[in-house]
Amino acid sequence: MATLVWDYLPEYDRERDDILAAVDKVFRSGQLVFGESTRSFEHEFAAYHGLRHAVGVDNGTNAIKLGLQALGIGPGDEVITVSNTAAPTIVAIDALNATPVFVDIRAEDYLMDTAQVATAITERTKCVVPVHLYGQCVDMAPLERLAAEHGLSILEDCAQSHGARQRGRMAGTMGDAGAFSFYPTKVLGAYGDGGAVVTAAAEIEQRLRRLRYYGMAERYYVVETPGHNSRLDEVHAEILRRKLGRLDEYIAGRRAVAVRYAEGLADTDLGLPALADGNDHVYYLYVVRHPRRDEILKALLDYDIQLNVSYRWPVHTMPGFAKLGYAEGALPVTEALADEIFSLPMYPSLPLDVQDKVIGALREVLTRF
Repeated sequence: MATLVWDYLPEYDRERDDILAAVDKVFRSGQLVFGESTRSFEHEFAAYHGLRHAVGVDNGTNAIKLGLQALGIGPGDEVITVSNTAAPTIVAIDALNATPVFVDIRAEDYLMDTAQVATAITERTKCVVPVHLYGQCVDMAPLERLAAEHGLSILEDCAQSHGARQRGRMAGTMGDAGAFSFYPTKVLGAYGDGGAVVTAAAEIEQRLRRLRYYGMAERYYVVETPGHNSRLDEVHAEILRRKLGRLDEYIAGRRAVAVRYAEGLADTDLGLPALADGNDHVYYLYVVRHPRRDEILKALLDYDIQLNVSYRWPVHTMPGFAKLGYAEGALPVTEALADEIFSLPMYPSLPLDVQDKVIGALREVLTRF
């Protein structure tokens, strides 16, 4: 059987009874949309972050889109972010007819180089979207200072950082709002799509609730501002409620996997993940680096190990975003890393023998180069 970067079946085998009980509870409740499960999950997810407000939506992309919209971002506005991210970050900005403006990343930890943000600010800049990539947070203090100085909003992209902390503060709580994805692979994942936005501000929460429901303040009432159909359904909400109670356990499991990789690969020439100052990493992905990446990936196929690259194509190089006008070499660190990084299997229920197989195969393959 092939070894993959992610597999939900071991977790499902362990949690199956609880997952099926969640589904049965919803189906027997008589309410499949906007019921008790969604309300309870929103309350509990907000409380986990020490905030008063969380609004469930249908996916992580719309969490970013609606989050930006609730912050007043619209056509012609510029949003500073990075190109080393999943395309949905940028798709959400583009969907509002706003303009993504890219800064480069740091070679040591692949996170936004916040030192470049000040020079990227123009009179059209309205927001910064730091992407808390791979499980740890962007250095937020410089962004908070710049936001205060220039009157900018901050929407944290927390799709890969559930439970991550920086100097004691949790991802999603350091900006005006934080957008989360609950896609199945995530640190906190549903069994399908889902998302949420957290915020301390009641006015942002109220805008989000209208935006996710056609722009209506009440059910089938009057559209106040055109919105969307972006509801988190009851089944996923109830599953997420139950899994939220195990989130810290999942994070501990991921950290244990990361420790075993670090120990097993320490004496190789593979570039291992670096922990940024002040961060508590949750290891959504375990991303390593090597100049002969593609040869390594090909050689690992002989061991029936299929690994991923996150991300092989920076967003600014994609044909769909050629309109932004970024030439080759515009983001040198981002572009260089895209040729070298790849992800090892990472999930809390990763069997030890599977991880040992990956470590052993990598060690053998690396001796050839």
